[in-house]
Amino acid sequence: MFSSVGAKIRVVVALLLTALLALTLSSCSSDSSSSGSASQDLCSPPGVGAATAAPTNLAASGAAAEDKYTTPGVTPLDQIDASKLNLITPGVLTVGTLSDAPPSICVNSENQFTGYDNELLKAVADKLGLRVDFVGTEFAGLLAQVAGRRFDVGSSSITTTDERRNTVGFTNGYDFGYFSLVVPNGGPIQGFDDLTATTRIGVVQGTVQDDYVVNTLKLNPVKFPDYATAYANLKSGQIDAWVAPSQQAEGAIAPGDPTSIVENTFSV
Repeated sequence: MFSSVGAKIRVVVALLLTALLALTLSSCSSDSSSSGSASQDLCSPPGVGAATAAPTNLAASGAAAEDKYTTPGVTPLDQIDASKLNLITPGVLTVGTLSDAPPSICVNSENQFTGYDNELLKAVADKLGLRVDFVGTEFAGLLAQVAGRRFDVGSSSITTTDERRNTVGFTNGYDFGYFSLVVPNGGPIQGFDDLTATTRIGVVQGTVQDDYVVNTLKLNPVKFPDYATAYANLKSGQIDAWVAPSQQAEGAIAPGDPTSIVENTFSV
């Protein structure tokens, strides 16, 4: 999801569900397909080819029945007056985003911010006659930067929570996901139930995975500023496990890496 601050600003990305569904994963191919070095593209494979089935090792706890992802009172895109959005820079949508969380948010081989979330946001801005200025940041500070008017919008597959709604506004949900448990191959950890107080569990600070480990598992994680750093520490043996968004976990593990996803669970 996208997040923004203030009623005037958040309508920038207050899309109807039908408008969101009209854009498919193929939008991600717009930047990466034009590159002559697609094999180096951090967002590849783009488009429908990147789609995967739900995992068979998904924990059976089930998703909560409560709908936390619909935002009441959002304004349909075709009813938004871009001149009244109170943007930081008139005519420009300033977006805080990340670079290391494909396929949702990433940088392609031409050093352009892209990924599903950012391509969707560019399509929204185009319909409003706005130019998009992407700025890289760390997730731990992203929502505070949106609330503090450093950015008009945060784009990072941001999960809606009641606590976050107190700080920023959200669009309606347009995606769903689950958490993955990534561990070294052949180790003793084969699922979330194997995590104990002595397990060094890596998370990205401020994420819902951080919240899940602390408040659901009642464990004390090792916190990192970004996904790439967390995964690098797992591969080097500095941590024993990494709890990550499923898409980021799948995108991080390269062929030949000594790690694997042993279990998934529904996100909070």
